[in-house]
Amino acid sequence: MRVDQGGRPLRVVLAEDSVLLREGLVGLLARCGHEVVAAVGDARALVAAVDEHAPDIVVTDVRMPPDFQDEGLHAAVRLRERRPALPVLVLSQYVQRSYAAELLDSGDGSGVGYLLKDRVGQVEEFVEALRKVADGGTVVDPEVVRRLLRRRRDPLERLTPREREVLALIAEGKSNGAIARELVVSDAAVGKHIGNILTKLDLPQTDETHRRVLAVLTYLRA
Repeated sequence: MRVDQGGRPLRVVLAEDSVLLREGLVGLLARCGHEVVAAVGDARALVAAVDEHAPDIVVTDVRMPPDFQDEGLHAAVRLRERRPALPVLVLSQYVQRSYAAELLDSGDGSGVGYLLKDRVGQVEEFVEALRKVADGGTVVDPEVVRRLLRRRRDPLERLTPREREVLALIAEGKSNGAIARELVVSDAAVGKHIGNILTKLDLPQTDETHRRVLAVLTYLRA
């Protein structure tokens, strides 16, 4: 493997909950001439490490303890709010759209990247992306772009007319039973429609009551 010839060695804070992958990235970056000044496994430790070391770049996963939802990406967004010039490269298995767009819009949009782990074809590709982000560039996986663009469309366009009707009744505060009576369908049919709505709107996996509230907010914003 060749050492990164792009410029000065970078001081990196790395956040990855998988011990094996974390240690592997530490070794990889060291072989490429960079220094991992802190390698942590959760979002709180990530923020503390950045405050302590003031790195040249942050490399972080999205899902980390305690809930394995979007802790890493949320921390990255908060860090960029406090330090707009801090380069951040997200390396994840997932496109967490709730914060991905916010991260890419943070600061002036420079010095930020979002790569999908299973689509990074080779080590050199990752190292070049790291260097580009550290130098103020932007690197975004095409799949991330595709999903974010899809999100910018009317989220309700994926719903059938009946599903829109059910969602409108949910927004009026009606229970499943009341919706069933108004539409003259079974409770089971209403439940199926609601399940389809929550899936198609791509809402986070929380309890159903909270997801219904999020669905209503999506309806009202559309």
